[in-house]
Amino acid sequence: MRLSTKNTKDTKQDAKRLSCFSCISWIGFLFLLVLTACSSKPTDVRTVVPANALVYLETQDLGKALQAVTDNDAFRAAATSQPDLSALNGIKVGVAVTGFETKDLAGKNGSNEVSVQPRFVAVAETNAWNYQAIKFAENKLGEFVNDIYGGGVELERFPRFDGDYFVWTADDGRKAYGLVIGSVIFFGNDETAIEKCVTVRKGEAESIAKNSKLPSGEFLASGYVSPDGVAQISNLATIQLAVGAGEEEEVRGFIARVLPEILRKSVKEVTWTATRDEPSKRINDQFSVELEPEVSKVLSESLAGGETDPDLGRFVPATFVSSTRYNLKDAQIAWRSVLLTAQSRTDSVSGNILSIVSSSLFEPYGVDDAELFLSSIGNSIQTVKFDAEGEEVAGVARIRDLEKMKGALSKDVNLAAKPESFENAEIWRSKDGEIAVGIVERNVFFGEKSAVEKCLTARNNGQNLVGTFVLGPIFMSSKAPVVTAGTDNETAKRVAAVLGTAKEGNESGSETYTTETTFNNKGIERRTVSNLGVIGWVIEQFAKEQ
Repeated sequence: MRLSTKNTKDTKQDAKRLSCFSCISWIGFLFLLVLTACSSKPTDVRTVVPANALVYLETQDLGKALQAVTDNDAFRAAATSQPDLSALNGIKVGVAVTGFETKDLAGKNGSNEVSVQPRFVAVAETNAWNYQAIKFAENKLGEFVNDIYGGGVELERFPRFDGDYFVWTADDGRKAYGLVIGSVIFFGNDETAIEKCVTVRKGEAESIAKNSKLPSGEFLASGYVSPDGVAQISNLATIQLAVGAGEEEEVRGFIARVLPEILRKSVKEVTWTATRDEPSKRINDQFSVELEPEVSKVLSESLAGGETDPDLGRFVPATFVSSTRYNLKDAQIAWRSVLLTAQSRTDSVSGNILSIVSSSLFEPYGVDDAELFLSSIGNSIQTVKFDAEGEEVAGVARIRDLEKMKGALSKDVNLAAKPESFENAEIWRSKDGEIAVGIVERNVFFGEKSAVEKCLTARNNGQNLVGTFVLGPIFMSSKAPVVTAGTDNETAKRVAAVLGTAKEGNESGSETYTTETTFNNKGIERRTVSNLGVIGWVIEQFAKEQ
């Protein structure tokens, strides 16, 4: 049969919930419409998800989680109105990623791009009578699939797995699958993922509910990445890094080969929780990365926080994409320990090559010898990025040994030549004009020319991180060894377009965030405070698909 929009006599509650939810991401938030009737005892969604899921995401209250994304100044500035999400209150959702599929795509200007599609199944307990759940899947969910695939979707419905099975097929062959058993709806883009859930439901395979590492508590949402999930995601990161390699193709190719091996042998698993701070109405995303014991021991000792140097913040302009401050007991030892740990996670030949190519990470900042440079400056270092691509970057630090520092910087910058004067500072530029080094008040500025100039200007005009940036006080007071502050003027508008209607023109809510990273004897703790959080990021991915 050819799927078409139907005017049914479903309850107003049905329509209300569908309008709230009609645009939520492929990763599970597609179909969660709770009908008003109540049947049997609700199913705990964890108990029907396979134990070997690579990634598992869950929310105990979908309405509350989405409201946290929309009830803030950033969303209000980007959207024409506030969506009514009350119909989604109390809905529990579990989403399992069971695998990934990659496809090579032709990018702009003949470049290559890779599309990564997760194979997933989302499970929702509708708390509805079976006939109501079936009607919803056939009509409302079907209409949504039809819209996603651009119309013309064919629907097949037949009995299977002691329930009602649905297969939607688009003109281009893409398929979506649904299954209704009692009041539970399973939905996914991979048929085998639904089959695995059925096997678990029958008691023929273990569920993820028995995994003690799953977060439990009062969270907006939570997530878990298994060891196998870490391995596969590491491989995907490799693909993204390798594709489109340009003039540094050999270096990127090497890192793309070695990086997954290092991650697989270092990271055990990852958990994530999202909570909301009610006074500020901001979302706290907490990531806990469990490392192998020998790795966590080294990093917790060598990457311990040191004495902060808040004065560096006055050299960072108020307008930037992101800025990171490193407060370390010993920057040189910290870098050396990270490098040695990475080398120990791979073979000896690759480890030796890694030590050679690692300095390329400092090249955008005009640094040729990373370790020598870190030994010549103070242990507080501030970096700033002015563009999303990371081409316009700069750093600032205290000078500890001027001669050492000069020997570590790019040979394209002739520090023996007479410097120019810029904003009451001495400045040297490379022959090609791309790199600059500035010195003032025993501080060194290094990096891309225009970025260095912006930092020197911020020092004099007062329009800097300390004086004007909204998150300046939080950023400057943090005791974490690594702390980042950033701004994003696009995400709120994309989220508004998914959950409602975004304002036209250039108006958009400015999303600001801080991220603090610490190291302990178990691994890495990373806490981000923002308006939209990871939940907003998931919704944004769907906006990009549109």
